Amino acid sequence: MSNSNPLIEAIEASYKRSDVPEFRPGDTIRVHAKISEGGKDRIQVFQGVCIHRKRGGGRGSFTVRKISHGVGVERVWAVNSPRVVKVELVSRGKVRKAKLYYLRNLSGNAARIRARLGGYANELLTSGSESSEPQGD
Repeated sequence: MSNSNPLIEAIEASYKRSDVPEFRPGDTIRVHAKISEGGKDRIQVFQGVCIHRKRGGGRGSFTVRKISHGVGVERVWAVNSPRVVKVELVSRGKVRKAKLYYLRNLSGNAARIRARLGGYANELLTSGSESSEPQGD
């Protein structure tokens, strides 16, 4: 955040989460969200395709879309929200756009996203550097 106040950046850094896996638009993710009903809290799982990802540091958000009983349902979460208990990456998708709003107009096989094989570049770099230790003679 280039135009942000250092005090605001320090506050946002204190709330930043490190347990959220890397995911991109097109990936199928499972979000465990805390729901309060009648004075009790429970965890509700929402699984769908990530169609939007905003990377704003402490203000980042993502949108997940699924089809429930023939009706498209979208939910938007803040990445650092305390209501988001856990985010699981189910599968990676191969897409060519950053915002997948066109999926709202598609249904059935037309809305299918092909699977991406392998990991993301920074995951491969971090795992590759650990395994490439010099061999002793």
